[in-house]
Amino acid sequence: MSMDEGYGPTWDSDDEYDNFIRKMNPPRIEIDNDSCSDATIVRVDSANEYGILLEVIQVLIDLNLVISKAYITSDGGWFMDVFNITDKEGQKLKDKATIARIEDYICKSLGADSRYIPSRRRSVDVAASSDHNVIELTGTDRPGLLSEVSAVLASLKCNVVSAEIWTHNTRAAAVMRVTDEDTGLAVTDTGRLERIRDKLSYLLRGGNVSRGAAMAVSTGASTTHTDRRLHQMMLDDGDHEQLHRHPPNQSQRPNVTVSNWNDKDYSVVTIRCKDRPKLLFDTVCTLTDLHYVVFHANIDAKDNQAYQEFYVRHVNGSPMNTEADRLRVIQCLEAAIERRASEGVKLELCTNDKVGLLSEVTRIFRENSLTVTRAEVSTRGRMAVNTFYVRDSAGGTVDQKTIDSIRQAIGQNIQVKNQPEPSDQQKKESPTWFLFANLFRPRSLYSFGMFMR
Repeated sequence: MSMDEGYGPTWDSDDEYDNFIRKMNPPRIEIDNDSCSDATIVRVDSANEYGILLEVIQVLIDLNLVISKAYITSDGGWFMDVFNITDKEGQKLKDKATIARIEDYICKSLGADSRYIPSRRRSVDVAASSDHNVIELTGTDRPGLLSEVSAVLASLKCNVVSAEIWTHNTRAAAVMRVTDEDTGLAVTDTGRLERIRDKLSYLLRGGNVSRGAAMAVSTGASTTHTDRRLHQMMLDDGDHEQLHRHPPNQSQRPNVTVSNWNDKDYSVVTIRCKDRPKLLFDTVCTLTDLHYVVFHANIDAKDNQAYQEFYVRHVNGSPMNTEADRLRVIQCLEAAIERRASEGVKLELCTNDKVGLLSEVTRIFRENSLTVTRAEVSTRGRMAVNTFYVRDSAGGTVDQKTIDSIRQAIGQNIQVKNQPEPSDQQKKESPTWFLFANLFRPRSLYSFGMFMR
């Protein structure tokens, strides 16, 4: 085994013996749709390697599947996972094509030619590929930051084709894929890439030079899963060390404990929190990035509550021996759970794509004193499909008057979720509420082909 930039052990692809073992012991995937009445059971058996659990979970979430239960064990160099999975509506799988993709993707992901632990990059990176550039950003969060970043990119004639933006504990991180406005391909001119780097670096630095984002330019395209990369960036940036700007409801805070099972040399990590999509990915991703190996685990989610229990050791084979180690794991897991928490009103926009759309939409948010706490931006064919979580500039709930103003400015292709229904008085004062309450029901949006989940 080798160490990949201090990130943990990986299997060296040049090690002929390791490759031989992997080829002689290919992963076995069994999908059982009969044993359980309310879930599809996926069993995965494979030779054990560092990062393999995260790889399997990543495949399942990328297929938009929900893991309701899991039993994980790996002893004696062999890895065995049992997952109870459903679709996003909580139903067992019926689509044969999806079932076939599960087996195919896991086999490819765990095959002898795969690599589990891509190298880490620095906190801001512009990486060129054949059809787009990957821009990674970290910096101090502030109202209007996304609007400023997208405006700078638009001024440099860069079109954002996809982006993921997270904020947590006064910090912000983003992975953005951009193309040249004229050619629709990656920017390859080194001088122009330097200008992009310099302008974004200045913008992100703001008035806090000591916490400004470092910048780097590389020539290789990022191969790290976007969600995992965002976790890595925020972990490196120390968002778990910061005080909460807007402390979440204490009843909703994750409850994370760590204890040692000295007889077996395991540390036992227990998590109790509100359930949500991708929760298991976020916790396993963080344990992996902290260089801990999961040997056994029991996962259960029921009645909107999640229970996760992990038996772990550090990659050096030891449990957590110091209070500082335990505190760091607890803080990092709490931060990982909270980063993806859906704070604020959810706005879904599906409209014809055009150059500068993200800059235009976020400018409207900024003009209405809204701050984006999380965003997912994508392009599907000629359509832009964007999701924004927004709060007012003080961190409070967005009022109905502001929602009406945004709808008037952006148009009718925006849907509002997580917004309490206005009072009767607010409805009288805002007659447009009736129009949009009816227009944006799911059935109407399905009819126009614009509904997004």
